Amino acid sequence: MQGYFVRNDKNKGNVMTKQRKKRLLFWSLAAVLLAAVVIWIAWGNTALELNTFTVSNGKIPQSFNGFRIAHVSDLHNKEIGKDNESLLEMLKQAAPDIIVITGDLIDSRRTDLEIALDFAEEAVKIAPCYYVTGNHEARLEKCEELKASLRELGVVVLEDEQVVLTRDGEQITLFGIDDPSFETEYLLGHADEVVDSKLAGFSIEGGSYTVLLSHRPELFEVYADHEVNLVLSGHAHGGQFRLPFVGGLFAPNQGFFPKYDAGLFSEGDTNMIVSRGLKSGGLLFRLNNRPELVLIELKGIE
Repeated sequence: MQGYFVRNDKNKGNVMTKQRKKRLLFWSLAAVLLAAVVIWIAWGNTALELNTFTVSNGKIPQSFNGFRIAHVSDLHNKEIGKDNESLLEMLKQAAPDIIVITGDLIDSRRTDLEIALDFAEEAVKIAPCYYVTGNHEARLEKCEELKASLRELGVVVLEDEQVVLTRDGEQITLFGIDDPSFETEYLLGHADEVVDSKLAGFSIEGGSYTVLLSHRPELFEVYADHEVNLVLSGHAHGGQFRLPFVGGLFAPNQGFFPKYDAGLFSEGDTNMIVSRGLKSGGLLFRLNNRPELVLIELKGIE
């Protein structure tokens, strides 16, 4: 008796259809996940946030109790909102007594002085502005033009200088130093020696509370050795990629897992606040590291 084998093409077709559906589902989910990650990264690189710190010290005069300092760092020609409207509006809402800009206002690779100056022109309408250079200004051929233009707009450019801020007959002292890369190669070290020499040249009268504007947070020990009360820095870009429970991944002049990546650091009577800045540091994007405007409020101790 001759037997016959009948192939069930219908079942085979059903199996192939299920496999195609699984592959389609997999790639659809992968595409959705990728799109979500891209959107999250894009949002995280433009969604400006305000972080406020209160700094207490017995040397802060009573008339400076509640004095508010807005800290802008590492703008790198970035525009947050058209013509930096979002940044400027947040500055207005913060209602600072002064605005300090701690370097890298421009990007030496893709310099646009107009963006920097347009921002400064509006910022001085909000509060008195004080500016120090960063390493990008040190590489900029038009640095002198930038500083001259800032002065014309009313920005106080501090080049290894100090100014006394007064209120009701009381005072605090504001220092500003040029980035050390104006005097030493950026990657070859010796920045600590340069800054140590700069700070040694200042004199503080009457035990005044001191605020230092300096681009470099990695030199915190030098600042503490000179017993500066408050240091405002940038440069680290928050470590570029911020990891949960770890912090920043990499910062210039500090390398991987930088110690001084963002936030408040203290040693003895010295506090340093490091801004995460407003733009990525050379790489295309930041991760888990939103652009930041810092607001510091001084508080005296009775």
